[in-house]
Amino acid sequence: MPYSLLYHERVVRSVANNTRKDGEDFLAIAAKIPIQVATQTFDLKDANVALNALKNDAIRGAAVLLVK
Repeated sequence: MPYSLLYHERVVRSVANNTRKDGEDFLAIAAKIPIQVATQTFDLKDANVALNALKNDAIRGAAVLLVK
């Protein structure tokens, strides 16, 4: 049995060939279902720390740089 089916994991990826309508349709569907996201924020001055954490799989989800 494939791992992704066993744990029902899903991945959202961006691709270059989507249209604006595709994005609008996706967001309409996403608003209706319980999407869970995980982020970890870093001050812009800590961008290298964030990159290092990403490189070492130390972040669950996405790293977000805060520009103040």
